[in-house]
Amino acid sequence: MAAGARDGAKVLVFDADDTLWENNVLFERVIDDFLEWVAHPTLAKTEIRRILDDIERANAVAHGYGSKVFLRSLGDCFTHLRQRPVTEAERREIEELAIALQHHEVELIPGVADTLDDLARRYELLLLTKGDRDEQQRKLDACGLLHHFDAAHIVDEKNTDTYRRLSATHGFDPAYAWMIGNSPKSDILPARAAGFNAVFIPNDNTWVLEHDELDPTDTGVLHLSAFPELLRHF
Repeated sequence: MAAGARDGAKVLVFDADDTLWENNVLFERVIDDFLEWVAHPTLAKTEIRRILDDIERANAVAHGYGSKVFLRSLGDCFTHLRQRPVTEAERREIEELAIALQHHEVELIPGVADTLDDLARRYELLLLTKGDRDEQQRKLDACGLLHHFDAAHIVDEKNTDTYRRLSATHGFDPAYAWMIGNSPKSDILPARAAGFNAVFIPNDNTWVLEHDELDPTDTGVLHLSAFPELLRHF
């Protein structure tokens, strides 16, 4: 990718969960505990996980994202496996499995704070995150990073129209903007479709429903292995 394209950058837009701080690893720990707890007489854990993924996919479309929808998915998965409604006692057990999601501290990914401090001196920084608004706002309030950003937006979904609205709201040309995130599905592909450039920083714990294929020949996508590497390019 030509350095000149990055030299012309004016706006950097950042994803939050699993880009600025760890998030999905907490859900994965709960899923591991759930798979142990729900032990099925004939289905392996991998099979139950596929069922749960399908249920989460459907619930994300119908109900959105966040820990409340996640708990709903666990309950729906249990009902599917047992072929009966969840009892109140079982519902409490599921909620206890996921209690860590409600009370965890925001754990920044290494190098995020210093990198943002440097970039904010030279670019307009925006934050774009999706999910339950109250839940995401609590993370934003606790992260200690908001002073780096000119604005932060919480949206229900990240699609091409979301990125077009973002550029219209802030009055910038998408050709001089970069979306930075870990999710091909939400951060990279729709941003590219809206005319943004993109920086893909994979996270080993990215939610399976956020996976998608990226075009290896797309020169508008910069692939990095760690957040601080942004300073080598911007």
